[in-house]
Amino acid sequence: MPLVIVALGIVALLILIMGLKLNTFISLIVVSFGVALALGMPLEEIVKTIEAGLGGTLGHLALIFGLGAMLGKLIADSGGAQRIAMTLVNKFGEKNIQWAVVAASFIIGIALFFEVGLVLLIPIVFAISRELKVSILYLGIPMVAALSVTHGFLPPHPGPTVIAGEYGADLGQVLLYGFIVAVPTVIIAGPVFTKIAKKLVPASFTKTGSIASLGEQKTFKMEDTPGFGISVFTALLPVILMSIATLITLLQKTMGLEDNGLLAAIRFIGEAGTAMLLSLLFAVYSMGLARKIPMKDIMDSCTNAILHIGMMLLIIGGGGAFKQVLIDGGVGDYVAELFKGTSLSPILLAWIIAAILRISLGSATVAALTTAGLVIPMLGQTDVNLALVVLATGAGSLIASHVNDAGFWMFKEYFGLSMKETFATWTLLETIISVAGLGFILLISLFV
Repeated sequence: MPLVIVALGIVALLILIMGLKLNTFISLIVVSFGVALALGMPLEEIVKTIEAGLGGTLGHLALIFGLGAMLGKLIADSGGAQRIAMTLVNKFGEKNIQWAVVAASFIIGIALFFEVGLVLLIPIVFAISRELKVSILYLGIPMVAALSVTHGFLPPHPGPTVIAGEYGADLGQVLLYGFIVAVPTVIIAGPVFTKIAKKLVPASFTKTGSIASLGEQKTFKMEDTPGFGISVFTALLPVILMSIATLITLLQKTMGLEDNGLLAAIRFIGEAGTAMLLSLLFAVYSMGLARKIPMKDIMDSCTNAILHIGMMLLIIGGGGAFKQVLIDGGVGDYVAELFKGTSLSPILLAWIIAAILRISLGSATVAALTTAGLVIPMLGQTDVNLALVVLATGAGSLIASHVNDAGFWMFKEYFGLSMKETFATWTLLETIISVAGLGFILLISLFV
């Protein structure tokens, strides 16, 4: 019965969001209450559970997510992102233009959330397309592949950051293994898949697309933007700090070194919250004060960044509330009991559940959080690497984006595609990222 109740809850969520066009956050809270009642949770516990789920999820995420949004906005508003993209395009040359777009999108994708990165990079891609007389889709597929992969696998993006917090996984390890998975996945889903897509839907590569809906774009003269080196360093600083701390911790464990004040300080600096704060303060200087931009303008950028993520934070909190209902209502334990003694790896199970929920719900983050509610009770019975379970959940939550996902419609409209062409490019691309990601995660699991 618990799984039937969850299935009905998901159907209700679909009806509320897609049928009645109710706000996603409100829909998640309504369904959380409904599922809690249906599972027979004591009435006095329901509100406490929903509050605990919402608060627990946002408590871990708000600091990293908020600081990350500000960091990305400063890099974008200073022209740093444009400098990164255009420098790489010039360095790689016309012949290797796809690789330039992949590299630029990957670096910018680490600093910026998917939708923000998309809105920022699409005008650049359109400009390069006009200049070099190449198809916008030829450049667009590698761009969205890189943005989607960073969104699914690399902190400080909401998906991997939230799931790492829920599973109690080390965020530095998630970042390290995430990089190992992300690089080959981007190559397969970007330049390699473009060749396949060209054969599947050749007509889509003749479309001109439209970015009129993006409105007036802020463009910079190259001499007015920060240098390439400082722009890349600022974008990657949180990744650098977290990676150093993780590598040193792994070395400490491998070599059996005694703990000391220096190692504790390195771990502290490498904590996601500390790393993001230090990176933001550095960006305030490198992208702002060092370029004689008034502090008021810098802080306006930070304020605008938070205005744009407010609703997303609430939706993630709503997903956390639903997840907590599944745990406290006993659904997670029921699933754990169901798979007791099974030889199925938790990595594979997390991917399968996340994939089913993603296809049903559309939202990758909500699918990942709901998966956490079902998978967490199983993790105590196994010695599986938690960072890999985080990545598998992220990979599953990316699969088969279709009509119930905003990304599907954004891609369709910007590139001027028909429904069939969008399924054959965007939906297939997201599925390749999901399946290839799982393959590389399972490969890593043989060694760690």
